[in-house]
Amino acid sequence: DYKLTYYTPDYQTKDTDILAAFRVTPQPGVPPEEAGAAVAAESSTGTWTTVWTDGLTSLDRYKGRCYHIEPVAGEENQYICYVAYPLDLFEEGSVTNMFTSIVGNVFGFKALRALRLEDL
Repeated sequence: DYKLTYYTPDYQTKDTDILAAFRVTPQPGVPPEEAGAAVAAESSTGTWTTVWTDGLTSLDRYKGRCYHIEPVAGEENQYICYVAYPLDLFEEGSVTNMFTSIVGNVFGFKALRALRLEDL
């Protein structure tokens, strides 16, 4: 259940956040908050393997946050999910690393019927 950790509707974006807008179509039975949180998780820290060094790394510092969801006008079960990523999540100066992290892993996610990056 990603919603508890990665859906943060009270989050105030920072000037240093990388902001992304995804068009999301959840699978039947998956609420939009869970789908948006899953995108934030799977494109940031949700796929990290738990190791002994987890005590040295703050999940809250590096995780993506789905902070706003709005329905797409005229489209059934489609939503724009806004995700904020902390700049520290990405390798400095590497646009390739940033794009790979944000779009490289989430498009095959089973909780979603369809996903498209609308804006970054």
